[in-house]
Amino acid sequence: MTARALSCAVGGRVVLRGVDLDLAPGSTTAVLGVNGSGKTTLLRTLAGLTRPETGAVLVGDREVHDLPARRRAQVVAFVAQEESPPADMTAGEFVALGRLPHHRPWARGDGDRPHARAALAEVGLDAALDRPCAQLSGGERRRVCLARGLVQDCELLVLDEPTNHLDVSHQVALLALLRASGRTVLTALHDLALAAAHADQVVVLHEGRVHAAGAPHDVLTPDVVARVFGVDAAHLSDPRGRHHLVVGPGRHLR
Repeated sequence: MTARALSCAVGGRVVLRGVDLDLAPGSTTAVLGVNGSGKTTLLRTLAGLTRPETGAVLVGDREVHDLPARRRAQVVAFVAQEESPPADMTAGEFVALGRLPHHRPWARGDGDRPHARAALAEVGLDAALDRPCAQLSGGERRRVCLARGLVQDCELLVLDEPTNHLDVSHQVALLALLRASGRTVLTALHDLALAAAHADQVVVLHEGRVHAAGAPHDVLTPDVVARVFGVDAAHLSDPRGRHHLVVGPGRHLR
């Protein structure tokens, strides 16, 4: 996916200006920024759900906003920040909805159950196929929504805060799964350390623009983290040579 010169508005107010972005096939890109920085607006625009004021979003040579809705849903899967499955559906029934773009209109999806089972297994919920969503915890419901995105089997997976409501072990497992899956993933995150550990590329939004973009170790410097997020940060290396970002309280908390 390529985005060029995007300007995006919400309620008539321009929130993003001049955004350029390139997503390499099979890479994981994390979008970072404080609340209100435009992360959700950018993700919805790149997923083709919101039209930009100016600029273009291309998947290959196709403008994503010009694709018919069904074709777009075969190319881009979007999981919203506060998405929640209906209480009166089972986990498997909800996940299987992700297969709808791959069926002819009004065709029955009788073969979707194995796909739903496999997607639930990917997020650690293989035993939840026939459980009503009303009986699932908040974290389990979140993982069911992510499984719905996975089963859509698209070229690009766009996730808005996918680690919300997940405990630490499931946050790490999910991001490791996404990176190892070979999918092209674009995700908004709040946790800088998780982004540094699991993303191939990070994009930092600040004051309506891309403040910095590139490899996590190059972008999430102490200066950038302090300037944009108001907290202290340092890079540490473990015995295996892996780099980790450690974030501490900023000046306003002292």
